[in-house]
Amino acid sequence: MALREYHLHGGKKGAALAIRVIPLAGKDEISAIQADGTIQIRLKAAPVEGKANQALKDFLSKVLGIPKGKIEVVAGLNGQDKLVSVLDMDPEGVQRKILEGLGGK
Repeated sequence: MALREYHLHGGKKGAALAIRVIPLAGKDEISAIQADGTIQIRLKAAPVEGKANQALKDFLSKVLGIPKGKIEVVAGLNGQDKLVSVLDMDPEGVQRKILEGLGGK
């Protein structure tokens, strides 16, 4: 049996985050980590015209210490529950930064 030819593609290192956004909050903060691992983030921004999504990217950029361009909302653009991709940061590093930011510390 002949082996089939294949090509490997370079992947990017990153992490995916399940996030629940609570808009119109008094301040931007990571308020909780739910039992299923979803990160609850309170944002001052209103959920209109993509303002909450942009505020989420801005906030995560500060918490994680990475450029906003490395963060993308890949699912849930119009809802509270979102899937966010973080490039060039391993899951352990993301988790550490999220835990450090929990409760606005």
